[in-house]
Amino acid sequence: MGKRLWSGIQKHMTLIKGLFMFSVLLFIIREIGRVAREVSGQQVQSVLASLSWGTLGLLLVGGFVAVLPMLIYDFTIVEFLPGKFSTGYIIRSGWVTNTFTNLMGMGGLLGASLRANFYSASATKKQVVYAISKIALFLLAGLSLSCWVALLLLFGFDVGQPYQGYWFWLLGGGLYFPGLFFFTRFNDSEFFKDLTWTRELRLIIGSSLEWGGCALFFLLIGWALDLPLNLVAVFPMFVVASVAGVVSMIPGGLGSFDVFMILGLGMLGVSRADAAGWLLLYRLFYYLFPFGVGVGLFFHDAGRKINRFLNGLPVAALRRGAHLFVTTFMYFSGVMMLLYATIPDVVLTNHLYIRLVPYMFYFLDQVSNIIVAFLLIGLARGVGARVKRVFWPTLLVLAIAIGNTLWRENFPGGLAVLLGLVLACLIFARPELYREGFHYSWGGLLVDGSIYVGTFLMYTVLGLYMFQGHHRPWLPQSWLVPSMQVWLNGLGGLLVALLILLGIYRYLAHSRQAWLHQPFDGPRVRALIRQFGGNEVSHLAFLRDKRLYFYQEDGEDQLLILFRQRADKLLVMGEPIGNQEKLTLALKQFMHDTDLAGLRPVFYEISESLTLRLHEMGFDFIKVGEEGHVDLTTFNLVGKAHRGERALVNKFRREGYTCEIQQAPFSDEDFSTLQAISDSWLGDQTEKGFSMGFFDRTYLNEAPIAVMKNADGEIVAFANLMPTGDRKMTSIDLMRESHAAPSGIMDGLFVYLFELCRDQGYTAFNLGMAPLANVGVSNFSFIEERAAHLIYQYGSSVYSFQGLRAYKEKYVTTWQPKYLAYRRRASLIFTMLQLMLVINRPATGPKTRLVPHWLDRWLTDEINWQNRR
Repeated sequence: MGKRLWSGIQKHMTLIKGLFMFSVLLFIIREIGRVAREVSGQQVQSVLASLSWGTLGLLLVGGFVAVLPMLIYDFTIVEFLPGKFSTGYIIRSGWVTNTFTNLMGMGGLLGASLRANFYSASATKKQVVYAISKIALFLLAGLSLSCWVALLLLFGFDVGQPYQGYWFWLLGGGLYFPGLFFFTRFNDSEFFKDLTWTRELRLIIGSSLEWGGCALFFLLIGWALDLPLNLVAVFPMFVVASVAGVVSMIPGGLGSFDVFMILGLGMLGVSRADAAGWLLLYRLFYYLFPFGVGVGLFFHDAGRKINRFLNGLPVAALRRGAHLFVTTFMYFSGVMMLLYATIPDVVLTNHLYIRLVPYMFYFLDQVSNIIVAFLLIGLARGVGARVKRVFWPTLLVLAIAIGNTLWRENFPGGLAVLLGLVLACLIFARPELYREGFHYSWGGLLVDGSIYVGTFLMYTVLGLYMFQGHHRPWLPQSWLVPSMQVWLNGLGGLLVALLILLGIYRYLAHSRQAWLHQPFDGPRVRALIRQFGGNEVSHLAFLRDKRLYFYQEDGEDQLLILFRQRADKLLVMGEPIGNQEKLTLALKQFMHDTDLAGLRPVFYEISESLTLRLHEMGFDFIKVGEEGHVDLTTFNLVGKAHRGERALVNKFRREGYTCEIQQAPFSDEDFSTLQAISDSWLGDQTEKGFSMGFFDRTYLNEAPIAVMKNADGEIVAFANLMPTGDRKMTSIDLMRESHAAPSGIMDGLFVYLFELCRDQGYTAFNLGMAPLANVGVSNFSFIEERAAHLIYQYGSSVYSFQGLRAYKEKYVTTWQPKYLAYRRRASLIFTMLQLMLVINRPATGPKTRLVPHWLDRWLTDEINWQNRR
């Protein structure tokens, strides 16, 4: 009979539990309704208002301290698991689990699920479930022991007599611990094999501290409310209400615990309003505030996992958003303050400005507003440029501005939240501020300069206009400055602001990158070219008008990049020189170093393959022309196409003109002759540099020179060869002829060079680039390329684009496209202007000096030795 009854009960256990919980809920709802009718919100509010800020702070700390003992469960549970967890991780995960379980409960299911989530990384599902099950057995051990303490108070010390009728609740709860103890200690099951005396004692102490701390905190609230009752007598009722809350299986005992406590406190003479306030404070400081911290930790942990799963993209996006928000706010507030300080009567009548006023900084006088405005604008430029050095000055200025703003009376409540958000975003976005250097871009300089110059001119003109006594009916009265003193104060503030902007720029740009200022090292360049070979621009390194960037591995040079800086751009000339197998690694390192320095690289005259590789690294590109190559293996002057060149060469041969290759180093006499020819060819024009050579003795001494002599043996034209470090292709750079040279002498020189280079084993000759050739010829080309095509068609008065292409076309076998690659989102207009300024800049190489050969060699060796030091 008994077995059948037990079997039936087990069969309908779900229904029985449901009916039990439903009956408990009905009881709770009825009692809460009755209490609500007797207690008004105003009464509860008056109870809470009686507490001081110091008392509320004590309760806040007490609530968090009362939750701490529950972490003992988590420090014990990891001992049952094979993995190792850091102390910080156990505290974070334990806090989340316990505060969530406190508030939402769900019969221990939520706590088990959370712990399984936190600790399953290094343990099997079975191991985690077993460990959680052992811990779960001891969660109520402390409450059970509290039941025995309450019974002792009720019947041993006669404390809390009104509650003696609840003895059966206490006895039932008290029997749990002895049963648990005997069950775990006298059970030979494999399940309890690792539950040692030490671990069990630790769990019992932890549970006792949890429930004891909870009870003491509840009594602390009663003490804070200063109610006329014996707090010790409240303890038995607290234990009874806690048992009722556990039995009800409602999360946190919500409702059941509160009803029992309100009824029990009423037996001690506590009013319903006081009891409701007491319970409200208990729920607030013991449950809600710790739960709020738990929610933050939970989202932090979940966010880290999501961020790790998505390769850091969410955090990167949030940091960039915070960085953009801080930069925008600083510019916005700076401009708003500037307008308010210079033309207050105008902006204060503008409805849009009035709406935006609650979201800016406030200072007491005109000068401080101007100074802080430009401080914000200058620092915002550094924040926008992601400069590391800007963080602490920005934090200090924002803190002062926020403090001064909030010190004012009647500031908008939303402003405090906004300014706190600005500071939080700045701190959160700090990893975005990583660059070591700062260089003003033309766009940034244009914006900041326009703000300052525009403000200064407008303010100065308005003041001078007003104080000269002029009257113009079209100028509104609101634009006029109130007095001479106000105008002078503002003008002084603007002058101080200029010094501040210059100081901020000097501070941000203070860091110097060593690789940006390396002296020229000729032997190092030669060694790299000898080892790995050069290219069509490697010889230009010896002009010394460009900086050198070496990529190394294990202390050995692998690649060389030639560049010149202009504003925030690093203009790279041609392809990297050296070991092309290391090209990708070298480009990544170069990008990293230039980014840290606050610079943006621009690659000029590069091949299609390098352009596509850079495109994958975030570069846009535009075609800038084509480079002509002559196939020397098939070159000849046979046929109608070369009839004119053939006749010209035959003429030169009949007249006794000869071509020969002169090897470096050259004598003073040779250089005097070449210098005279170069000066004759240049006339009053200035030599250019960067992408082409100029007449310089050190440069010309690096390679052979092809000279054309007349029948008398006088040099009338020359061209320097540009060796590339291999035997496949060669080229020339300088082509100079004297006024006495016959027409077409360069054609003759070219033909002689083609034949000489072919005889020396070269297979190709590089004739250089034809700018803008075949650029933008398609209707589907980029709009920038189509605009360049118009220059190619109609720009002959400035530069003979088509003529140069036609001249080289006579010899060229194949044309190779050349491109300009620049960072995406960079202004192409500014980039092209900066490139033109560098290309058209007069050559800055050392002047040629005719000194004895031995002295020239000695000076060169001395300079190289100093550079290596």
